Amino acid sequence: MADSRDDDALVMIRPHFRGVIPLDRFHIPTRLARTVRNTDLIVRVNGDFPGVIAGCAAVIRDRWDTWINRRIEQAYTELHDRGHAHSVECWAGDTLVGGLYGVQIGGAFFGESMFTRQRDASKVALVHLVARLNRAGFSLLDAQFVNDHLKQFNILDVPHRLYMQDLRPALEQTPDMAAFRAEMTGQQALDYARQSTSQAS
Repeated sequence: MADSRDDDALVMIRPHFRGVIPLDRFHIPTRLARTVRNTDLIVRVNGDFPGVIAGCAAVIRDRWDTWINRRIEQAYTELHDRGHAHSVECWAGDTLVGGLYGVQIGGAFFGESMFTRQRDASKVALVHLVARLNRAGFSLLDAQFVNDHLKQFNILDVPHRLYMQDLRPALEQTPDMAAFRAEMTGQQALDYARQSTSQAS
């Protein structure tokens, strides 16, 4: 992380607790489920990775000075070019209106940031991310930190020791990245995101 947009220095953080979204117990609120099923938004994977990072930096900056500096943008774009970082995006026609990005190592996905310029766009992207991770055979979704926004999705605050126990085997997995990238309808996204769970309250 960076202290500001214009600060070239990077700070490495290892929290005592990690925010983990359980792929087998992901909670989808009822209204969001209707939106995912019926939205006119087009969901794409890796359609405009640099645009997603820029969107995340801009939205954060509207609230406070962003931790996404130019070095971070360049590094993650290079990771994307090498096939290690991915974005899930929501489009209204030809306009990018929301999305998220993260890094993939084995069967672990490390979510970095998300943004929205249209109501629920980032939430729709998150549901599609979980669905695609389940379909592709991932076992860990690291969301970094617990916050009020993510609590509605059943995020867990996992102690570092337990987190590492889950991380090690996840890194050895080989997910089906073609399945991760393949097109998916809203109903399919709901079905895969609810894998091993039946609630949507």
